[in-house]
Amino acid sequence: MARLRVLSELDTARTQYYHFKAIIIAGMGLFTDAYDLFSITLIIKIMGRVYYDDRKDQNRFEAPPLVISSLVATALLGTAVGQLVFGRLGDLKGRLRVYGFALLLMVFSSLASAFSICIRKTCVFVTLGFFRFMLGLGIGGDYPLSSTIMSEFANKRTRGSFIAAVFSMQGFGILACSTVTIVVCSIFHAASKSSEADVAWRLILMLGSVPAAMTYYWRMMMPETARIALVKKKKMEWKETCGFLFLFRYTALVEQNVMQAAKDMEKVLDVRLSMIAEEYPLPPVPHPYPLFSREFFRRHGRDLFACSSTWFLVDIVFYSQVLFQSEIYKRYLDEKDKQNVYQEAIHVAWIQAVIAVCSTIPGYFFSVYFIDRWGRVKIQMMGFFFMALIFFIIGVPYYSYWTTEEHEENKWFMVLYGLAFFFANFGPNTTTFIVPAELFPARFRSTCHGISGAAGKVGAMIGSVGFLWASHKKKENGYSKGIGMQVTLIILGGVCLLGMLITYFFTTETMGRSLEENEVDSVTDEVEERDNL
Repeated sequence: MARLRVLSELDTARTQYYHFKAIIIAGMGLFTDAYDLFSITLIIKIMGRVYYDDRKDQNRFEAPPLVISSLVATALLGTAVGQLVFGRLGDLKGRLRVYGFALLLMVFSSLASAFSICIRKTCVFVTLGFFRFMLGLGIGGDYPLSSTIMSEFANKRTRGSFIAAVFSMQGFGILACSTVTIVVCSIFHAASKSSEADVAWRLILMLGSVPAAMTYYWRMMMPETARIALVKKKKMEWKETCGFLFLFRYTALVEQNVMQAAKDMEKVLDVRLSMIAEEYPLPPVPHPYPLFSREFFRRHGRDLFACSSTWFLVDIVFYSQVLFQSEIYKRYLDEKDKQNVYQEAIHVAWIQAVIAVCSTIPGYFFSVYFIDRWGRVKIQMMGFFFMALIFFIIGVPYYSYWTTEEHEENKWFMVLYGLAFFFANFGPNTTTFIVPAELFPARFRSTCHGISGAAGKVGAMIGSVGFLWASHKKKENGYSKGIGMQVTLIILGGVCLLGMLITYFFTTETMGRSLEENEVDSVTDEVEERDNL
């Protein structure tokens, strides 16, 4: 049986204005995600000065490790839960409604984080942790919905580049939170005393709500340009297709309203209805098997394992790169007693901005350019390999070379640190976001992406919290004795090699194929199966 015309036309459609508009709208959610997740590193520096100036010796002005770990873990835990919940709701209720709610949750949680209740230290951190968890829920919802929206809108020739472009907005989010911190702290440093730093960190968090609010506004305005007349004329319900202009696949495959999908596509992508309408429309039929059934695992179990496990492994490594921060700060920051709260925050933000400009953002750009030329599998394997190599280069001689006094000024440590970020983003950090949005059927796509992403955030908690505690060779600065940095880095290198092997043996290449070709059960396959009964 021939493939649906509306889907064939969508896969061969030329790149138009609406493609780039979709990249901005979907990408701004991830921009906000990165701003909120990575700003905590800068915020903790300020809060340590504000609330922990009574600690002694070298621990003065430093938040205790348990507090830092809790704030990091609560946001990541919320993100994992949000990916599971909103991912499933995106398939059940439609991308539009759920995406809008996730954005609103991000806006209000960012604002609430800034207005953490009371001024007592314990109360501030407890309420901040709660609102960070709620923020994580919204961020988690944005991951599967943004990628799914973009994958279902793009043509098969440039789909990888479009999804990578959406994900690349994270790099600009990291740069934005550094820039905002520099500007806010510079203003406070020039106009006030350090005693008002409690307002500065709240303002930085509050500003994170602005891009999410703008994104929600733009998304709500989109129907006015093409669909509102049709909605008023037919008095249709507020449905998926009249909210987000481009979710044709959801309309055709999940709602099984092929004619409506064709009409939506005619309005948006400037094609004639006669070219894409079905000559003999198929009647709606029930889907042959549910989520997590035996048939589901037979058809999609391998792909779900590959997506979840590689995302889990890369996030262990990606988020464990906080291990390097203490060594970098020791090399490039002045002693705490020689600078005030604003100067320290500005210097840390400058380091984060330099890394974003020199390694993080270029890594994303390389992925955008090469993802549809080299393919997902090759780039993912390459990224895992070079990350493993870098961790071994730093890890094996860590105590005997990198931390010795004669090599404190060695610039290669910073270069290797930047290269690790570069090959994470020109590698598995990007591809693990793309592949789950391409492999699964439309009615499971958002759910399976959410499952894969949630596995990744479990890995992120292990990397950013577990390995941070394990990396200490002796009891110091509030941390208990662990296995030491050398062993930790070697283990992380091994994690990268494991990710490369799983990619080689289990990950399916999706480059140049339509979403329906990537699925084991396209709509036409299901109909053919019924015809054969």
